[in-house]
Amino acid sequence: MSSIENITIEKKANLYFEGKVTSRTLLFSDGTKKTLGIMQPGEYEFSTSMKEEMDIVSGRLDYKLQGEDWKTIDGQGVFYVPANESFLVKAHTVVDYCCSYLSE
Repeated sequence: MSSIENITIEKKANLYFEGKVTSRTLLFSDGTKKTLGIMQPGEYEFSTSMKEEMDIVSGRLDYKLQGEDWKTIDGQGVFYVPANESFLVKAHTVVDYCCSYLSE
């Protein structure tokens, strides 16, 4: 989706890795949550508490889920991360992303 409607946006940014990864939280009336963010080039490790859908809007990155090989997204693409796992990301360019928190 290219636009999102009927949301509440938390003004305070989420800052990770000394500000190299930032996001803003979007809250929906049905209780769902997404974040819109930017990753600067670099290598990062994230961990999840819920299942996540990582929707890459633009940029080039490699990602590695537990027990899998490295995969690449160049431009646009989506990958899913199981709940309670960590994953690795290598951003080769500035990456624009939308993370959706899924309740399985």
